[in-house]
Amino acid sequence: MALGHTGSMGTPAQGHFAVTPSDTVDFTVVARSLFVAVAGDVTVVAYDGTVALYTVPAGAIIPVVCRRVNDTGTDASMGIVGLY
Repeated sequence: MALGHTGSMGTPAQGHFAVTPSDTVDFTVVARSLFVAVAGDVTVVAYDGTVALYTVPAGAIIPVVCRRVNDTGTDASMGIVGLY
């Protein structure tokens, strides 16, 4: 799995992709953050493998370098976009 970004975390994202939550399949590139269009819970697997549950409002940005969004525990599964 490749790191998708080359700039510092303070620079804008260079690309984006639709996220389909999965308990087993990692992203093809590592996201530097997630945009979540609808309110709810998002279970994120960080780059280092740790798992965290975020409860977010609609339109939230989760600023975590991550490799996957787990299906289990994620109910805000519509409209998640990975930014890299």
